[in-house]
Amino acid sequence: MENQPPSSRPGNEREWKLIEKLLGQAQEEHRKSRRWGIFFKILTFVYLFVLLFIMLPGKAGETMKVTEEHVGFVTVSGVIAPDQDASADMIVTGLTRAFEAENTKAIVLKINSPGGSPVQSNQVYNAIKRLRAEYPEKKVYAAITDLGASGAYYIASAADEIYADPASIVGSIGVIMAGFGFEEAAEKLGVERRVLTAGENKAVMDPFSPISPEDRKHMQVMLDEIHQQFITAVKNGRGDRLKADTHPEIFSGLFWTGEKAMELGLVDGLKSPGNVARDVVGLEEMVNYTVSRSPFEEFVRRFGVSIGEGVANKLGLSAAPEIR
Repeated sequence: MENQPPSSRPGNEREWKLIEKLLGQAQEEHRKSRRWGIFFKILTFVYLFVLLFIMLPGKAGETMKVTEEHVGFVTVSGVIAPDQDASADMIVTGLTRAFEAENTKAIVLKINSPGGSPVQSNQVYNAIKRLRAEYPEKKVYAAITDLGASGAYYIASAADEIYADPASIVGSIGVIMAGFGFEEAAEKLGVERRVLTAGENKAVMDPFSPISPEDRKHMQVMLDEIHQQFITAVKNGRGDRLKADTHPEIFSGLFWTGEKAMELGLVDGLKSPGNVARDVVGLEEMVNYTVSRSPFEEFVRRFGVSIGEGVANKLGLSAAPEIR
């Protein structure tokens, strides 16, 4: 048999084809890796660009320069609390910008809230009183949509006039402090509660300990005091329009429809926010001065410490008074 060169032997030819195939696959994988690398680099760049964009200060809530006379709107929506959209800081900032705007003829508070913190509500109430005194030519109207209860009504009572829908829920002038008692459950489960305090009353309202008559009395006195502050604010705001002498249940924590609330003197008329602007103020032009968080701030708020606070509230581990 005639000798063949190594490269022409059948076995070597198969090996070279296998090597070529492996090299081809390696090159193809390398090209795919490069393409995916470029894709992810572009995706990262776009993500960083979008993140930078949403972190930039937005125009929401900034003082607007409107040449025409208009009605300034400020929304009070959701629970009134420091970490919510309806915090005193955000509401008062919107109100201040609305009052300061040169061509704002009147301000409408568009309210849809169950209430919340008595401190936050009182801060907004006082700010409205101050701004009304500073800008006496600009009236403030509160317009309740679905719900204007408790702390939300506290705020509304500072306005010159209050309007609501016939089916709105209005009132609930009262104070509540709620929690849970787990002492019996802990005992049945064999759980020992260990609490160390410096100050004999530091563990008041501990959910794993029974509440003593003295503690209950102390908390009730505090709630009654806050309730009286609420009542005084409403009386000062509503004046003789309030039918409290003939309807003492107004301050009992009950709530009514907008139609019934008008009979009680809690509201002055039955109109939507838009109708207040058009029919009462007499202007079609409306500008929204509500201050809102940027998307980045909202993201941080939703997925940050508010998660822990929400869990604590649901378990009754937070017992701050609320007017709702």
